[in-house]
Amino acid sequence: QVQVVESGGGAVQTGGSLRLSCAASGRAPSTYSMGWFRQAPGKEREFVAAIARYDSSIYYMDSVKGRFTISRDSAKNTVYLQMNSLRPEDTADYYCAAANTGWGLTSQDSYDYWGQGTQVTVSS
Repeated sequence: QVQVVESGGGAVQTGGSLRLSCAASGRAPSTYSMGWFRQAPGKEREFVAAIARYDSSIYYMDSVKGRFTISRDSAKNTVYLQMNSLRPEDTADYYCAAANTGWGLTSQDSYDYWGQGTQVTVSS
């Protein structure tokens, strides 16, 4: 029912910025919570940020607080991840996902639909 497509990844220097976009298609995508996850080479996929359905509660992993901002434009069916002050440790494939729940949003198991990912590389 919901398809998500990420874009905006690329290669930047340490301290640079990128804005990732996640276009969601399908009926009433604003009724879904939206999250961002990332997976670095050789590591497990980890939670980055999420915005909950209905009340728009926002959650971040500790290492991106103050640097990353998640936002949603419901009229455009799009969620964004603004990434500032990027570090080499942020290098990963970033995935957007939609969840038919407002709970447990730090867990990938809560999400029902996933994008194909967009690569972010930060050089030191």
